[in-house]
Amino acid sequence: MVAETDARSTLIFTYGTLKQGFSNHILLQDLIAAGDAAFRGVYTTVNDLPLVCGPYRVPFLLNLPGHGHRVSGELYAVSPAALAKMDELEGLSRGHYERLPIELRGGEEDDETTSAEAYYAHRSYAEAMWRRSGEEGYNCYSEKVARGYVKRKDRPKHLTFLDQIRLFVTSDGI
Repeated sequence: MVAETDARSTLIFTYGTLKQGFSNHILLQDLIAAGDAAFRGVYTTVNDLPLVCGPYRVPFLLNLPGHGHRVSGELYAVSPAALAKMDELEGLSRGHYERLPIELRGGEEDDETTSAEAYYAHRSYAEAMWRRSGEEGYNCYSEKVARGYVKRKDRPKHLTFLDQIRLFVTSDGI
């Protein structure tokens, strides 16, 4: 069970499809039910960061501090086993995302900062994604922003996710 004081747990900031109400939250629900994750609350990034949508309205947090907005999302404490499952979902070993530190602030009135980790767009395409988005980002991945999101199972099978990203950043496509 992920306890409040469990030294082995990792704090993960979710800002997109892993949040409550979105398609990949089922993973976190399963992890919570198994005692491998615990919801810690709604948090906001301390620094401005770009949150953009890529191909198929997939959300990407870009590690480009000072651009974008303070981004809101949800914080979870996860066990090592849960972290491995989340890393697999986010394609860490395939270069889709990378898990990096992030500084957060809880609630509107909370001045204390919390250190956690988040899944950022991989550095190999982050700047191109920012340019493709017109250097405009969101402060929250909401239902309105996610409109048009295409689940993984419904995307073309003949292209890898990185191929889809390359096409997206070099064209007006997908």
